Amino acid sequence: MKNIRNFSIIAHIDHGKSTLADRFIQHCGLVTDREFHDQLLDSMDIERERGITIKSQSICLPYKARDGKEYILNLVDTPGHVDFSYEVSRALAACEGALLLVDASQGIEAQTLANLYLAMENDLTIIPVINKIDLPAADPDGLALQIDEDLGLDSATIHKCSAKTGLGIEDVLEAVVTQLPPPEGDPAGPLEALIFDANYDSFRGTIISCRIFQGQIQSGDIIKFLFNDATYKVEEVGLFRLKRESRKILSAGEVGYIIAGVKTVNDTKIGDTITHKANPCLKPLPGFKEVQPVVFSSLYPITTDDYEDLAAAMEKLKLNDASLTFQKDSSTALGFGFRCGFLGLLHLEVVQERLEREYNIPLILTVPSVKYNFYFQDGSMQEVDNPAYFPDPSKVTRTEEPYIKATIHIPERYMGPLMTLCMERRGENTRYHYPIPGRIEFVCELPLAEVIYDFYDKLKSITQGYGSFDYELIDYRESDLAKLDILVNGERVDALSQLVHQSKARDRGLNACEKLKEEIPRQMFKIAIQAAIGSTIIARTNISALRKDVTAKCYGGDITRKRKLLEKQKAGKKRMKTVGNVEIPQRAFLAVLKSDQT
Repeated sequence: MKNIRNFSIIAHIDHGKSTLADRFIQHCGLVTDREFHDQLLDSMDIERERGITIKSQSICLPYKARDGKEYILNLVDTPGHVDFSYEVSRALAACEGALLLVDASQGIEAQTLANLYLAMENDLTIIPVINKIDLPAADPDGLALQIDEDLGLDSATIHKCSAKTGLGIEDVLEAVVTQLPPPEGDPAGPLEALIFDANYDSFRGTIISCRIFQGQIQSGDIIKFLFNDATYKVEEVGLFRLKRESRKILSAGEVGYIIAGVKTVNDTKIGDTITHKANPCLKPLPGFKEVQPVVFSSLYPITTDDYEDLAAAMEKLKLNDASLTFQKDSSTALGFGFRCGFLGLLHLEVVQERLEREYNIPLILTVPSVKYNFYFQDGSMQEVDNPAYFPDPSKVTRTEEPYIKATIHIPERYMGPLMTLCMERRGENTRYHYPIPGRIEFVCELPLAEVIYDFYDKLKSITQGYGSFDYELIDYRESDLAKLDILVNGERVDALSQLVHQSKARDRGLNACEKLKEEIPRQMFKIAIQAAIGSTIIARTNISALRKDVTAKCYGGDITRKRKLLEKQKAGKKRMKTVGNVEIPQRAFLAVLKSDQT
C-alpha cells in the first residue's frame, strides 16, 4: 500500500484535464505512439467533438519514480461539467489527493473554485498545476501569485507544465508520488468498497468501478449492496488499464472493477457501499445520496412510426445512464413520447444527441421545465414538472420554484451587460468582489427556470466567450406562476404549453406567436395565433390568408359582376374557416424552443 497513489485531476472546462491524462498514459508506457489518439479516456464521439468529459473513466498507471521504486498510480477521472457534480464528489471520495489544474492564460475560473471546495470537503491533499505555459498569452508567475493569495495554496507546491507538448510532465508525476499520501486501511478487516461509477457491457452486465477502503474481494465472494440490500456473487475483479485486466484479488487501497452479474446500471447506485454478506461492515461509507433530476422535458419522435424504436433506444440508454429517468407521455399534437428527467441542460443535450446519432431517431423536445411546488387550501402539496398537470388556480394558495446560487467569473469590462442580464432574469442578492485586478467574481441568486432557457448562451455572447458559470441549488422560494397556452386557430397546442412567471408571460407568449407566424404556412383563410393564460388572451398575431384573384376573368361589364364573385369568395372563406384544420410543421415546434428570449 505504501507504493499506491490514488488521485484525480480537477479543473474548469477546457483547461487541459484530458490532455494531461493522455500525457500521463504515454509517459507511463501504457500505449504505443502508433495506437495513441487524443482523449484516450473519453469513449464517446460527443466527448471528443465537444472536448468535455461526460462519463468518467479510471486507469491504473505503473510508474517508476526517480528513487527507483515502482509505484501504482490510480487516476480516477471526473466529468467536467456542473451537471455531474455528484459523480465528481464520489470520484474525489475515492482518492487521497487531487491535481488542481489551472490554465496559464485564463486563470482561476468558476469551476476551478467549485471543484477546489469539493476536494477540500473530502480532505484531499491538493497539488496546484499551472498548465498551457507554452501559450504566448501565458502568465505563470502572475497566476502562481494569484493561487497563493486567492486559494491559500502554498506557492512552493505549484508545478508548471504544458500537457500539449509534454513539458514538465515528469515533475508533476514525481509530485504525485512524493506529495500525496498513500492509502490507509486494513486488508484483514470487513470489506468496505465505494462505488464511484458504473457502466454497462452487453456481454458481462454492469461493470462496477470501486475503491476498496478496507478488506479484500475476489471472485466467488458473496457481496451485498447496502443501499438496496441486494446480494450478488462476484464473477471477476481486476484493474483498469487501457483495457480491463483481471486479478485474483483486490485489496485495501486499490481502485478497480467488479463484475457480479448485475443486470442494469440502475441497480448500482453511485456512492453506495459494497460489503461481504457473511462479514458485513458496521456502517456504510458517508456521503451517499440519491441523484434527483432537475430539468424535465418531453421527447417525441418526428415520425410516429419511430415510437417503438424510441422506446427500445431509451431502455438501452438507461442501461448506461442511471441518472436518466423517463415515463410514457402523450400529446394531441405530437403523439406518443416520453417525459424525461435530466441532471441539467447539458445532460439533456447529450441524451438527445446520443438518441439521434446512435439509434438514428430524429426527435422533437418540448420546452424544458423545472419542478415546482404547489400548496393547496387543504394543506396538501403537489410537485409539478409538466404543464399538462397544472392544477386549478382557484385551489392553490401559493407556489414555489427552485433557486440557484450562480457564481460567474468575468473580466471587469463586461460588468454592465452582466448586471442587466441577471436583472432581466429576476436575479436577487447580487454581490461581487475582485479576486485579482481586472477580473470580477459575481455571485447572484436566480430562479432555475430562468437559467435553463438560454442564460448560458447569453452569458457567452455578452462576455465574448470569457465568462465562466457555475451553480448550485439552494432552496425553493415563493413565486407567481402561470400556465401559458398557445392557441392556433382557437385550438390549444398542448406541446407548446409552458409554466412561466407572470412577469415573463407576455414576452414569452409574444415570442412564441411571432416564431409560429414565420413557420406555419399560409392557408386560404386567416389564422389567428394566440397566447393565453386561462381564458385571458395576452398576445396575438395573424397569418393573413392566401388570396386568389377571382375577378381576373372579368374583362369588362358592370361592377356588380365583380362584387358578386368577391361575395361568393368571402362566403367560401368563412365556411372554410369554420371547418379548416391547420397543420403545424415540425420545424415550428423547434423554432419556439430555440426562440431568442427578449
